[in-house]
Amino acid sequence: MNALESTSTRPYLIRALYEWCTDNGLTPYVAVRVDDSVQVPREYVKNGEIVLNVSYDATSALQIGNDFIEFKARFGGTPRDILVPIGRVMAIYARENGQGMAFPLFDAEAAVPGNAPVAAARAPAADAGADNRVVSLLPADDDAAPVPAEALDEAGDDTQPPRPPSPGGARPALKRVK
Repeated sequence: MNALESTSTRPYLIRALYEWCTDNGLTPYVAVRVDDSVQVPREYVKNGEIVLNVSYDATSALQIGNDFIEFKARFGGTPRDILVPIGRVMAIYARENGQGMAFPLFDAEAAVPGNAPVAAARAPAADAGADNRVVSLLPADDDAAPVPAEALDEAGDDTQPPRPPSPGGARPALKRVK
């Protein structure tokens, strides 16, 4: 098996960062680019994206497989089945400090399973050679960004989901690390 035939590292990195978050008492969030292949409550999708709290307390029957992230969660007190293809995961990060990893998205029309992903269209200053670089989530001053919709905890709190905290109250943003 050569590098072109090997499986994607994305699900392994997602599982590793999920484990790191839980081992350190942090809340893992997954940012997802929504399309027809993603099964999430559409009323919580903003600008084609949704941020999901995938912590143990917020989910039931969580499975992070090589092809999909599957779990059950409550949104506004209503239980829902969630199914996210691994290729639609834009990032996984800790709510408390924004540390995590962002990923390029697969181009549904051009990508074939096993091929390298195409750079995400929203990536700042993205170029063709940048799709395998590591990026970190850092605070930004973009108040126009959508409020993340997250799975609610077991208590069934029906209030609006909190924004990920950061210094100065700004949301995390992606920054390329070279």
